[in-house]
Amino acid sequence: MMPACGIQQAFSHGNFPYLCGNLNDVVVSPLLYTCYQNSQSISRAYEQYGASTIQPISEEMQLLLTVYYLVQLAADQVPLMEDLEQIFLRSWRESHLTEIRQYQQAPPQPCPPAPSAVAPVTSAQLPWLAGLAASSCNDSVHIIECTYSLAEGLSEMFRLLIEGKLAKTNYVVIICACRNAAIDSCIAVTGKYQARILSESLLTPAEYQKEVSYELVTGKVDSLGAFFSTLCPEGDIDILLDKFHQENQGHISSSLTASSVTKSASLDVGGVPACTSYNLEPHCIRPFQLAVAQKLLSHVCSIADSSTQNLDLGSFEKVDFLICIPPSEVTYQQTLFHVWHSGVLLELGLEKEHVTKQRVEQYVLKLDAEAQTKFKSFLQNSFQNPHTLFVLIHDHAHWDLVSSAVHNLYSQSDPSVGLVDRLLNCREVKEAPNIVTLHVTSFPYALQTQHTLISPYNEIHWPASYSNGMDLYPENKKYFGLSEFIESTLSGHSLPLLRYDSSFEAMVTALGKRFPRLHSAVIRTFVLVQHYAAAMMAVSGLSQMKNYTSVETLEITQNLINSPKQCPCGHGLMVLLRVPCSPLAAVAYERLAHVRARLALEEHFEIILGNPSSGITVGKHFVKQLKMWQKIEDAEWRPQTYLELEGLPCILIFSGMDPHGESLPRSLRYCDLRLINSSCLVRTALEQELGLAAYFVSNEVPLEKGARNEALESDAEKLSSTDNEDEELVTEGSISEKRSPVKRERSCSHDSASSSLSSKASSSVLCGESSAQPGGPSQGERAGSPQPSGPSEEGRVPGERQRLRASRGPPSVISRHSPGLAPRPDSSLKTSQRSIQVSVTSLSSQLSSSSGSSFSSTVPTTSTLVLQASQCSMTKAYQQPPIVFLPKLVYDMVTSTDSSGLPKAASLLPSHSVMWASSFRPLLSKTMTSTEQSLYYRQWTVPRPSHMDYGNRAEGRVDSFHPRRLLLSGPPQIGKTGAYLQFLSILSRMLIRLTEVDVYDEEEININLREESDWHYVQPSDPWPDLELFKKLPFDYIIHDPKYEDASLICSHHQSMKSEDRGMSRKPEDLYVRRHTARMRLSKYAAYNTYHHCEQCHQYLGFHPRYQLYESTLHAFAFSYSMLGEEIQLHFIIPKSKEHHFVFSQPGGQLESMRLPLVTDKSHEYIKSPTFTPTTGRHEHGLFNLYHAMDGASHLHVLVVKEYEMAIYKKYWPNHIMLVLPSIFNSAGVGAAHFLIKELSYHNLELERNRQEELGIKPQDIWPFIVISDDSCVMWNVVDVDGGGERSSREFSWSERNVSLKHIMQHIEASPNITHYALIGMRKWSSRTGCREVREPFSRCHVHDFIILNVDLTQNVQYNQNRFTCDDVDFNLRVHSAGLLLCRFNRFSVMKKQIAVGGHRSFHITSKVSDSPVAIVPAQYICAPDSKHTFLAAPAQLLLEKFLQHHSHRFFPLSLKNHGHPVLSVDCYLNLGSQISVCYVSSRPHSLNISCSDFLFSGLLLYLCDSFVGASFLKKFHFLKGATLCVICQDRNSLRQTVVRLELEDEWQFRLRDEFQTANAKEDRPLFFLTGRHI
Repeated sequence: MMPACGIQQAFSHGNFPYLCGNLNDVVVSPLLYTCYQNSQSISRAYEQYGASTIQPISEEMQLLLTVYYLVQLAADQVPLMEDLEQIFLRSWRESHLTEIRQYQQAPPQPCPPAPSAVAPVTSAQLPWLAGLAASSCNDSVHIIECTYSLAEGLSEMFRLLIEGKLAKTNYVVIICACRNAAIDSCIAVTGKYQARILSESLLTPAEYQKEVSYELVTGKVDSLGAFFSTLCPEGDIDILLDKFHQENQGHISSSLTASSVTKSASLDVGGVPACTSYNLEPHCIRPFQLAVAQKLLSHVCSIADSSTQNLDLGSFEKVDFLICIPPSEVTYQQTLFHVWHSGVLLELGLEKEHVTKQRVEQYVLKLDAEAQTKFKSFLQNSFQNPHTLFVLIHDHAHWDLVSSAVHNLYSQSDPSVGLVDRLLNCREVKEAPNIVTLHVTSFPYALQTQHTLISPYNEIHWPASYSNGMDLYPENKKYFGLSEFIESTLSGHSLPLLRYDSSFEAMVTALGKRFPRLHSAVIRTFVLVQHYAAAMMAVSGLSQMKNYTSVETLEITQNLINSPKQCPCGHGLMVLLRVPCSPLAAVAYERLAHVRARLALEEHFEIILGNPSSGITVGKHFVKQLKMWQKIEDAEWRPQTYLELEGLPCILIFSGMDPHGESLPRSLRYCDLRLINSSCLVRTALEQELGLAAYFVSNEVPLEKGARNEALESDAEKLSSTDNEDEELVTEGSISEKRSPVKRERSCSHDSASSSLSSKASSSVLCGESSAQPGGPSQGERAGSPQPSGPSEEGRVPGERQRLRASRGPPSVISRHSPGLAPRPDSSLKTSQRSIQVSVTSLSSQLSSSSGSSFSSTVPTTSTLVLQASQCSMTKAYQQPPIVFLPKLVYDMVTSTDSSGLPKAASLLPSHSVMWASSFRPLLSKTMTSTEQSLYYRQWTVPRPSHMDYGNRAEGRVDSFHPRRLLLSGPPQIGKTGAYLQFLSILSRMLIRLTEVDVYDEEEININLREESDWHYVQPSDPWPDLELFKKLPFDYIIHDPKYEDASLICSHHQSMKSEDRGMSRKPEDLYVRRHTARMRLSKYAAYNTYHHCEQCHQYLGFHPRYQLYESTLHAFAFSYSMLGEEIQLHFIIPKSKEHHFVFSQPGGQLESMRLPLVTDKSHEYIKSPTFTPTTGRHEHGLFNLYHAMDGASHLHVLVVKEYEMAIYKKYWPNHIMLVLPSIFNSAGVGAAHFLIKELSYHNLELERNRQEELGIKPQDIWPFIVISDDSCVMWNVVDVDGGGERSSREFSWSERNVSLKHIMQHIEASPNITHYALIGMRKWSSRTGCREVREPFSRCHVHDFIILNVDLTQNVQYNQNRFTCDDVDFNLRVHSAGLLLCRFNRFSVMKKQIAVGGHRSFHITSKVSDSPVAIVPAQYICAPDSKHTFLAAPAQLLLEKFLQHHSHRFFPLSLKNHGHPVLSVDCYLNLGSQISVCYVSSRPHSLNISCSDFLFSGLLLYLCDSFVGASFLKKFHFLKGATLCVICQDRNSLRQTVVRLELEDEWQFRLRDEFQTANAKEDRPLFFLTGRHI
């Protein structure tokens, strides 16, 4: 059999007979059987719609379709199971179209035409139909029908094989249709090419390596070597080489010295090479990388913000990290380099200045045998530092997904098998609350299965650069990845970047037939090495060897050897030769090195063997060159990454079954992948190999010819026409077809160049390497540069590290002579970088020619050198990605697309370690985003048993995702390393920011107007005020709170009246922007918003360990209020955990009252005063978590919310008590909330007095205080005073420290005689507080923001329920005028956080006419009654207050800046703006008012005045002539009645046109004003 067909493969379905004999000749595979079985199982996608009635596709039909498929395969194609499955799916869909149509609208899938199966195929018809199908295929498919068993069919096939009758046949289909209904069938692959590919594809990577090593060790390949030796005109190639070596020894050495002299001559005076293409790049982060880092950060924040409590960002103070990478020495060095130069270690505070390389090594872990100990110390570190967030970065995460269970079976063979699973998936990592795992990969498919640990919400995909035609992140570099490479093969592109080598493929096929026992990888490697050897010989002068290489290999070798000659510095190009199998790579290296040595090319280019397990070895001569180019002085320096080989002419033999993330330099010109294992047709493997060529090219437009000529205008003599023509070819490259007949002729084929052309022409024109200007260095991962420039891209050439340590800036880009000519990035400049470079080159060449150059005259030198500079391979490297050579099989796979335009390669099985969940799956589509692709793989792939996620679903949790795991995916070489290092930096910054808060930091205002009376509180060291002393203190009417900087001054008789201007008033929108804040570190006693979660708070916030929210109940609470003339109905939402604070008629019954403690209680376990916090629009940002502020003490805290916001507040704060205001207050201001809090509290006090009186407690013993706190109070401070007991003493020193609110509250609540004070407050914190403020321990003045209110004493003093602004000032004045005490504790202060949302900012004044785009200004807030003014959608009271704040001078023109003659304001304080002063008087009998006998008022403001204001009361006050009056009432009728009742017409003159109203519609109840002048 062997001579006839070599190895053959049999796929069977049904009962397969036993075979005996030489079984090495036959491989039996269950692939087809599995495929049939898969297709028999109806997909779950249809089952979920209840489509159980649909029949699966019949076996007969499957077999018939298989025959159809085989018939249409070309001679060089190999059957693919994925294709077959799609054919089955389509056929099944078509035959059950009507049933399916209601379940799924599927786009038609491309496949060979299949017969429409209307009637089912019977087993009797099958052999006949199959024969009919095969009749048209020129015998490539042969059908054998047998009646009893497959054995007779197989015997028949073997007989035909031996007789040689199947020479043209690739597939034999044996059908046995006898037994009852079941069909046995078998397909034998007899085509040698197909059988070889299929049998090799069944080998695992390990088996493949083993097979190849076996063939090399046992000497099986010697016959192949012997065959190659004879392929030479002179007999043996080695003899020819030796002969050449002896003949040319003397000649070559002399030419080498000559060339080295020329090289040294072409340096300029300073000794710097004149080549300008070798650019040094400054380190920077690209916009894309920043965008991705921010996306990563927002995902981490969303994990923290979710209610699952999986990540508590607030508890972390710093960030630490560990990067795990595959065991590749080059990748390891590359990652170290990125981390080192990114500065991330300094930024995270992990290292101090001068980081050494040894320190960086702690943060990068190579997953090899030694990894375990390092990882253990990482885990230990994370355990010991619970307040550090550790980010575990798993780079190149698609590598080694083997489960640790498999490792246990094979642990002896390879200790690193299953290492990722053992380390990254260990229990400690999964359970540590401070470890976030980030998987980073270009090929995430194997981590996107049905069993994955990563939630689809935690995937971050690299963003597309264009969206709807918009360039989202403008960059000066264009990424060139797989899709761009494929695009270059489409028609319209002159030279494709993806190519295959037909003559190479033909030779491999021929040798495959001659040596059927050798693995194809061995044959391919030997052929390719032979081609390179022959090409080197041909280029070196043995032109007869041209016929023994392919055009492609010759082109590569010519450019490799000639490129250094075209550059004054000897920069060359890199050829990547990918040899996956390490033993074969070693063979290739030895052979090529031998040939290079015999041809005396050792100093022309280097050959480097790149092995994952070892570092790079480069010859001394080339190390010296690299050091010179990169300006490295360190004698010990050796390149450790491929990026450091920038510009080195070399062949890099890149071995290892998989690339491990190694980045390649920009000088890579050819990516020779002709040896990749084409049998491994899975998406990850294929894209991984092609990813080696991914590249960043300069995005700027190539320089046009005109621009270049302009640059040369200064030359004394124009270039000759031939030069010009040559240059045009060079510039326009492949566009100028008419200039290059050879070019036009070959551009249609994908073979690359004609060897007959000179190397210069072929390199400049045929490779499509138009040498247009670089426009600036490329910045991609590949775009390495010799400047050690940091991690922002995965590919940067690390230059001299010592130079960096010396921290010298990046050297000038062009030459030491022209520091001012560093290229500008502005592409709009006509004379762009190239022209600058050209002129500099000419300058340096003139300098060099004068210093002993062999050229005859200066000008020709200039032109020659300009052309030479343009030929430097580095220049081309900026402009074009490398050219990639692929095996024909892979080329076809990559370039063929389906009807949607999706490359066929994308629909392959995504990875070796997964399998399809079902054959009945829709196809991927080209329009799918990365997210949709991820969801597709998550639905349609399952891990194999050896995959580490295989057992994930068995854990029994439906939610099998790990909460702290993220996946970052992006194309290869695009800059993912830079992005995640940037992410670490911004994460660290954010954590620091999370522990900080912006608090208002403003000095008290109007200090100079403070009443300097003789009264002082004489005991500065008193902890509490002495009641008798305190009563003697005068009340300070002046407002000192900085938030009222724009408010009207309040006059009092002590004040020295100054009529100075108080400064320009601010625009309302500036108020928020311009307030001064300071950034403070949160103390352990801070109040928090909803984003804070920590272990201690869980119970307090109501998050049960089972993550269920606490239950709460709604209770109505009604009380009557005489002033409103109606009953007020309030609702309490009371969580079960807080019911002990309330009294119910029975458990679960009617709410009766809120429990109040006794004045006499001295317990330190709880806070006596209930705290009420009115809030709107701040469900997320309000600081309602008082757990830490109260230091864990028991306290009663009630949120006062509007009805429409109740649900959202309840969602965010499930364990807080809510007081819900009636719906009529939905549009009310803070005054309404304060009013209702106070009325409710007084009503509750009465109820508690009655309840506890029955228990024998005196009414006056019930605690009468409540706290009303703003929702932005964040921290509280106390001032400690040392020294000076005496007031006059100079030695007064004090310090401020942060304390808990519990400390402050318990101190205040313990004050003696506390029930005699009506209002108690504290200072607002300011960093600029002086001794003057804290020397007085207590003041009798206004209190704001955080007040302790005695509801008993203030029973008859109400908040104004209509107010939006200044309601606290208004209330303070009422309390004082009622003769009650206000006390401010100056040694306590409250810090208020700046919160940009909610609060007073949630009121927007808009037009009722919705389509009016015009902004409404305060002047439009009022209008004349019955006018056609635009009505506004805002409460009348808000319009009134805002209008008076900005335009009160229209009503009180005399009062403007006239502080000696204030406006008299009766019973209320309204803000008339900072330029007008007011004098507050109360009309209540027995009230305390300032003496007004001395005052002449410039105006009178009567706002909704009640019956206490009478005509006689007003007669006491004196007004200036021309003073103005403003009366404000609820309606026009009341206006007239008020004028009559107060006899205003006696002293005031009114006109009809002096009546106004707020700009409200009638149904919104506008307020009406009447103005008049004093007679």
